[in-house]
Amino acid sequence: MNTDTLLGPLKDATRREIGGVQVDVVRTGNSRVKRVVYPVGFRWSKDIKPVIGTELCQHAHVGFLAAGRLTIEYADGALEEYVAPQVVAIAPGHDGWVVGEEPAILIQFDFEGETVERLGLTRS
Repeated sequence: MNTDTLLGPLKDATRREIGGVQVDVVRTGNSRVKRVVYPVGFRWSKDIKPVIGTELCQHAHVGFLAAGRLTIEYADGALEEYVAPQVVAIAPGHDGWVVGEEPAILIQFDFEGETVERLGLTRS
């Protein structure tokens, strides 16, 4: 897939990078829209865990996987596979990694510290 258009500049975005992941953020009312680009070879437990210091990712991720493939593994060993194009709803308490030779591009929506509560994302 040609991702040039997906990776183009975003008007009014703030860009940051953490653990090799590129995050562009645009504020929209009480929420944020993010374009998150996970590079080939990315794995949360290898690239982000040393920076954040938690055992697993404690953020919820809701959005649209526009390119690439992701695998999510929860603490209980349950796996979820996401292949673009696909809607994504990932609860906190997971590891995750890019599958294959293409970056994963996630268009994500969040409410900062209130995402889990506002979107009702918990695992049973």
